[in-house]
This record gives sequence, structure tokens and C-alpha cells, in this order.
Amino acid sequence: MNETLCRALLQARLTEEDVAARLQVDPKTVRRWLEGRLPYLRHRWALAAMLGACEADLWPQLRAVRQRPEEIKAIYAHRDAVPRDEWLGLFRSAHREIDVLDRIGLFLAGPPAILATLADRVQAGVRVRICLSEPDCPGPDEADSGHTSTRTTASSVRDAFAHCGALRASGRLEIRLHRGRMYNVIYRGDDQLLVGHHAHGIPDRQAPVLHLDGTAGREMVTTYLEEFDRIWASGGSLD
Repeated sequence: MNETLCRALLQARLTEEDVAARLQVDPKTVRRWLEGRLPYLRHRWALAAMLGACEADLWPQLRAVRQRPEEIKAIYAHRDAVPRDEWLGLFRSAHREIDVLDRIGLFLAGPPAILATLADRVQAGVRVRICLSEPDCPGPDEADSGHTSTRTTASSVRDAFAHCGALRASGRLEIRLHRGRMYNVIYRGDDQLLVGHHAHGIPDRQAPVLHLDGTAGREMVTTYLEEFDRIWASGGSLD
């Protein structure tokens, strides 16, 4: 319950219906705010102005939000800056599931230790899901610009699949193709995530990467896991 907001409405002699009418929202939405849900930015600003109050006084949790969330374990300027041991540790630490969302999956053709680690985890019973872009599917910039020079090629995707051939046969590793824009790349080992963010006109490997620890917080981690699940559900098999 947001007692501060409740008191502010009482002092202003405003009911849930009054606020709902002024902000053009459903009264149930206002009730959820009073119960503790954080309103959208535009609604917070409007409500704070209506009550003549400071936004941070009405929602004290905003003060904590301004600092780095505890679930951010590390921030890397670009993907190449992520230490090799960080990649291996991410996969080696997995006991339940490993998820990968990437455009081409060239990491599979990288250090042999990556595939060896995936093989070890598959044999240990870990579920592995890898989702790549469909062949010739444009990247985030290309659909709007019309440029195709960096499009995912069928050969590069098939090469990535070939590296996982034996692992796929085990039944514990599944690969799907996604047709649509990918704005992030996601690498998950249970509660640990490495998330690369696309920057317009910048190669994926040069974009910033977040290392998120789901044991220290779940808000950001949940957002990316939901993104992966939605893309995975809409993906199709190469076969």
C-alpha cells in the first residue's frame, strides 16, 4: 500500500474517481497505484503536479531506482570486452537451462571450449535453446534503410547449426529460427545473463553488454527472459 499517496489524496480531497477522470484512466488503475504499483512516467508527473507534491516523495522507490540496480553485476563497453572466462562461466554455471538469442551464432564457431562446455552441460541434463535469425532476415537497421550488406546469410546460420549437429541429436539441445528484428542478443545460464544491446549503425560485437545476476534482482532479468520466450515461441525449425 502506498500510504504516502493515500494521505496526499485525502489532504487534496480527491477520490479515486476524481483522479481517474482527470488523468483519463480507469478507476481500477488508480486503485492499483494506491495499492503500490508504480504508475507510468506521464501519470506520475501529472499526479505529482495535481497534488503539488514531489514525485520522489510520493514514490520513495524512485530514489533507489536512480542508483544502479543490484542485478547489474557488470557493464562492458562492447562484446569483445567480455572476458573469455565470463562466457565459459556463464554456461558452466548452468544446472537447469541455457538460452541463446543471437543473429548468426558465430560464437558457436569460436573457441572450442564454448562447444565443449555446451556438450558437457547437455550431457549433464541441462536444457539448451538457441534462437538465431532466419537466413536473409534483415537486422534492426536494415529493414528501414534498405541496406543488405550485413544481412544474416543462409550459409552462416547453417554453419552454426552444423557445429551443434551432435548436440542436437541428443534431444537436449534445440535450435529455432526467428524472422524479425533482434534488438538484443541474450546469453543465459540459469540466473545469469549476458545481454548485448543493439546500437544503430554499430556492429553487434561493438555494442554494450550487461551482465545481470538474477539472484540479486529479477526486474531486468524477467524482462529479457520474457523477450526470449516470446521470440522462441514464434520461431521455427530449420529442418
